[in-house]
Amino acid sequence: MASRVGLALVERGFQVRHFGATALVQLLQKAKQLYALEKQLLKLDRYNVLVLDDIGYVKRTEAETSVLFELIAHRYERLGMIITSNHPFSDWDQIFPDTTMTVAAIDRLVHHATIVEIEAESYRKKAAQAKLPSASI
Repeated sequence: MASRVGLALVERGFQVRHFGATALVQLLQKAKQLYALEKQLLKLDRYNVLVLDDIGYVKRTEAETSVLFELIAHRYERLGMIITSNHPFSDWDQIFPDTTMTVAAIDRLVHHATIVEIEAESYRKKAAQAKLPSASI
């Protein structure tokens, strides 16, 4: 769904960039190690919207979550983000190691957000089950 929203935005003339959350965090970590994090964040500003796919796979290390938080804080009230997660906000303390950072990140993200919560069986699981031969009785 996030990819489709991103595509619809592109069709309307917006600049959109899709990232796996882990890949983007790794990119930002490398920039931070090279003392170029601010430059990388400014480079990402050319995109009206960043789509971060599956933030739940970001590891709970301070190095990873600090750059993720810096991205969220940098874009807050300026540019858009679409974030997918298989974790409800109540479980985001599994993503961010610090409760204060968790609350601050969620606060910035939900302030102007439209939240879509999908409670359904996994599409991938359904597709895989459909491919299985039916059991004969």
